[in-house]
Amino acid sequence: MNLHLMPWVPPFLPPAPEVESVEPPSLDMSLSDMGTPQPKLQGQDPDPPNHPPCALLQKWQQQFFILYEHGLLHYTLDEMDPAMEHEVQRVRQAFLSGRSRPLRFRLQQLEALRRMVQEREKDILAAIGSDLCKSEFNAYSQEVIAVLGEIDFMLENLPEWITAKPVKKNLLTMLDEAYLQPQPLGVVLIIGAWNYPFVLTIQPLIGAIAAGNAVIIKPSELSENTATILAKLLPQYLDQDLYIVINGGVEETTELLKQRFDHILYTGNTTVGKIVMEAAAKHLTPVTLELGGKSPCYIDKDCDLDIVCRRITWGKYMNCGQTCIAPDYILCEASLQNQIVQKIKETVKEFYGENVKESPDYERIINHRHFKRILSLLEGQKIAFGGETDEATRYIAPTVLTDVDPKTKVMQEEIFGPVLPIVPVKNVDEAINFINEREKPLALYVFSHNHKLIKRMIDETSSGGVTGNDVIMHFMLNSFPFGGVGSSGMGAYHGKHTFDTFSHQRPCLLKGLKREGANKLRYPPNSQSKVYWGKFFLLKRFNKEKLGLLLLTFLGIVAAVLVKAEYY
Repeated sequence: MNLHLMPWVPPFLPPAPEVESVEPPSLDMSLSDMGTPQPKLQGQDPDPPNHPPCALLQKWQQQFFILYEHGLLHYTLDEMDPAMEHEVQRVRQAFLSGRSRPLRFRLQQLEALRRMVQEREKDILAAIGSDLCKSEFNAYSQEVIAVLGEIDFMLENLPEWITAKPVKKNLLTMLDEAYLQPQPLGVVLIIGAWNYPFVLTIQPLIGAIAAGNAVIIKPSELSENTATILAKLLPQYLDQDLYIVINGGVEETTELLKQRFDHILYTGNTTVGKIVMEAAAKHLTPVTLELGGKSPCYIDKDCDLDIVCRRITWGKYMNCGQTCIAPDYILCEASLQNQIVQKIKETVKEFYGENVKESPDYERIINHRHFKRILSLLEGQKIAFGGETDEATRYIAPTVLTDVDPKTKVMQEEIFGPVLPIVPVKNVDEAINFINEREKPLALYVFSHNHKLIKRMIDETSSGGVTGNDVIMHFMLNSFPFGGVGSSGMGAYHGKHTFDTFSHQRPCLLKGLKREGANKLRYPPNSQSKVYWGKFFLLKRFNKEKLGLLLLTFLGIVAAVLVKAEYY
C-alpha cells in the first residue's frame, strides 16, 4: 500500500506539506517489529488520529482519497494476485451454490473428515513427528484424540444446533413467529499454527464445516510436513471446491489477506495477529485471534509441592515448551524456590530419564531462529537446573531460572520454549498486582489447598482461562470456550463455541397480514394516547406465574357465567 499526501487541496484548506511515499512491511513472521509506518510530513505530526478526517472519503478503483485538515491523503491498495483471487472466488461460488448448507451434507463431510483421520493416521502422525521430533504416542495423544473427539461432538449435537430457536416476545409480537436461525457466514479463512499443526488447524475447520461455511485453510509453513499432508489428504475426502488448502510462506499469506473473507481465524503470535486484524479491517471482516502471552503460575505455600511440580513439569515441558497455554513463569514466596527446583528436577528425571536428550517423549525447537531466540533469553540469568543445548539438533534441556528480575528480557516476551523462570513475591497480594500490571495472559494457574485464595485470584485478575491446581486442562473441556482476552486474543472456539463463531444468529420475525387495526398505533399521525399505548405494549413486563393465575381466574369466571346461564 502506498501513502501520499497530495499537493492539491480544496481552496478552503491551507497548502499541503510534502510527504514521501512509504511502503508498509510485508507479513514477515520472522520480524519482531511490524509496526505500521506513517507518512513522514515535514515539520508536522502526520499521525491521522491527531488530524481527524473532514468527513470526506472517496474511492476510485483501488485509489482512496481521505480529506484531512492538512491535506488530501491518497493511498492505493496493492493489486491482488489474479491466481489467488481466482481461488477465493472459486470457493465463494461453491458456497453460493448452497450445497454446504443442508444438514445431511455437513454430516457427510464431518464423517469423511473422521474417516480421513482414521484411515491415514500413520501418515498424519509421521508428518507431525517429522516437524517437531514428536513420538507417535505424543502426536496421537496431543493432536489426534482432540480432533476425533471434536468431530464426534459435532456429529452428536449438530442436528440440534442448526434448529431455529424461538425467542421471548412482547405484547406487540405475541401472535407472531419469532426465532433465531443459525446461518453460515460464507467463506472462512483459517490460518493454522506450527506448534500443534494438526489439531490447531483441523479443530476450527470442523466447526466451520458444521456451521455450513466454505473454508480456505492456510497451514503454517514452518510445520511443512504437516502442511503438505493436509494439502494431499483433505481433497481426497472433502468437497474439493468448498474446502481447499493453500500452502506457502509469507508471500502467499500476504496475498490471501488481501482477499475478502466472511471470517478469519488466526492462531499465532500477537504481532502477526495485529497484521491479520489490520488486513481484515479493510473489508470489515470479523476475526478470531488465538494468540498467546505470558501465562503465570502462582504457587501458594499451602499446597502439596510434589503434586504441584509434577503437573507444572508436564505442562511446561510438553512439546518442548511450545504450547500457547504452557506455564510461562512461576510466582511464589522466595522460601519455596529451592524446593520447587529440586522437585521439578526429580520429576524431569522421572518423565524423561537420566538423559533427556535421548528420550522419545521430549521434542525439539521448531527451527534455528526460535532456538537462538530462546538462548538469548538465558543471557545473564541464574540457571538453577538444565541449560544444556545442542544447536545441531535444536535441543534445549528443561531449564529452571531462579531469582528472576521482572525487568529482564525473559520476562518481557512469551518464552515459548522449555525455560521456566521463578519470580519471588512476598505474598498473594503482590502476585495479583504483578499479574495485573502486565498484559492479560491466555491462561492463569493457581495452586493452593485454600479454595478461597484460588477464587480470589480468579476474581481479581483477568486471563483467557483459568485452571486451579493443574495446568492446561481447561483446554480439554470442549464445553468451555477457548480464547484470549486483551493482547492474548479475541473471540473463542471449541465445541459449540466454534459453531457459534462461524455462524450468524439471524433474527427472524414472521407476521401475518391481518390484525391491521393494532398497527394503527405506529402509523402517523402520532398522539399522546398512541404514545401511552406504545409504552404499554413495549415496556410492560408480566410475571409468567401471575399471568397464568390471572388467565385461570378469567377462565374460571367465564366458566361460572356459562354454567349459571345454562342452569338458571
